[in-house]
Amino acid sequence: MIAQLRYGSGVPFQRLERLEANLGIPLPAATQWEVVEEKAELLRPAFEELIGQAAQGELAHNDDTSMRILKLAREPAPEGKAERTGVFTSGIVSRVGVWLMALFFSGWRHAGENLAEVLKRRAPGLPPLIQMCDALSRNAPKLSEGVKLLLANCLAHGRRQFVEIAANFPEQCRYVLETLGGVWYNDELAREQKLTSEERLTFHQQHSGPLMKSLKEWMEAQLARRQVEPNSGLGKAIQYMLRHWMPLTLFLREAGAPVDNNLVERALKKAILHRKNSLFYKTENGAEVGDLFMSLIHTCELNGVNSFDYLTELLRHAQQLEQNPSEWMPWNYRDTLARLAAPAAA
Repeated sequence: MIAQLRYGSGVPFQRLERLEANLGIPLPAATQWEVVEEKAELLRPAFEELIGQAAQGELAHNDDTSMRILKLAREPAPEGKAERTGVFTSGIVSRVGVWLMALFFSGWRHAGENLAEVLKRRAPGLPPLIQMCDALSRNAPKLSEGVKLLLANCLAHGRRQFVEIAANFPEQCRYVLETLGGVWYNDELAREQKLTSEERLTFHQQHSGPLMKSLKEWMEAQLARRQVEPNSGLGKAIQYMLRHWMPLTLFLREAGAPVDNNLVERALKKAILHRKNSLFYKTENGAEVGDLFMSLIHTCELNGVNSFDYLTELLRHAQQLEQNPSEWMPWNYRDTLARLAAPAAA
C-alpha cells in the first residue's frame, strides 16, 4: 500500500507519515523507504521480465520529461563534447499483441538511449518495430545490429505548431486544424468500430489520405507562391510539417502505426505527479525503485488489472516469481494462482 500511494498516486512519504499517524499506525518516512526498497528487490524479476517482453513488441512509444536526482553519477562526456547536465525520466510504452507495457527509466540518459537499451533484448528476426515519438533527435535510438525501426512522428506535435500561432494567422490555422481534426475523427471512428490494424489502415487511407494530401498541397503552395514568410511563425510551422511529412503520415502506409504519441505522454504523468509532489529523488537507487514500481503499477492500469492485488500476490509468491517470472505478468498471474491452487483443491 505504501508503494501504491507513493509511486501510483504521488503521495510523498512525509504526507503518508502524517496520514498513518492519524490512523494510529505511525510509520516514519525513513522506515517507509526501507520497506519499499526491500520489497522492490523481491519484485525485480517481474520488472526485468517486463523489459524483456516489451523489447519484443511491434510498437513502442517513447518520450522524456525532466526530473531531479540530487546524487547522480554521470558517465564522462565523449571527447570534444560538453558534459550533459540534464536529468530525465523516460517513458516507454510497448504494445505486444493485445497487451501494453509501460517502462520508466530515470537518469541522465534520453528516451532514445533508454529505448536502445531495451531493444538490446529484442529477439533476432522479428519484423521492424514501429517507433512513435516526437521529432527531437534525442528520441531516436542508436540500434544494435539486426534491429530495424519504422519511424512515426507525433501528428499532435505538428498540430501544436499551428495552435500556438492561431491568434496571429487565424484563417490559415483554422484550415490546418480543421483538416487535422478530421484525421482524429476518423481515428476515433476506427477505434469505436474496433477495426483490426489492417482494416484501420484501409479506413485511414480512404478517409484520412485525401485530407492529408490536400493539406500537403496547400502548405507547399503557400511557400511556392510566397503567400507566407518562411521565417514567420506560420512559415516555420509549415516547414516543420513538410520536413517530417513521411514519419508524420506513417499511419497511412503501415498497419498499426498510431497517429500521435499521447499514450506515452499520459504515462509520463506518473513521473510528473511525483515531481510536483516530491520534487526530486535523493539518489539514483531511489529513482530505480520509483521506476520499478511505476512501471508495474502503470502496466496494470493500462491492461485493466488491479495493481494493488497484483503487487500483493507477487510479494506473497516471491519465490515462484523468481523461478518463473514470465508466469507472473499482470495479464497471466491470475491463471498462475489458479494453477497453484488446483492441487490443493483436488
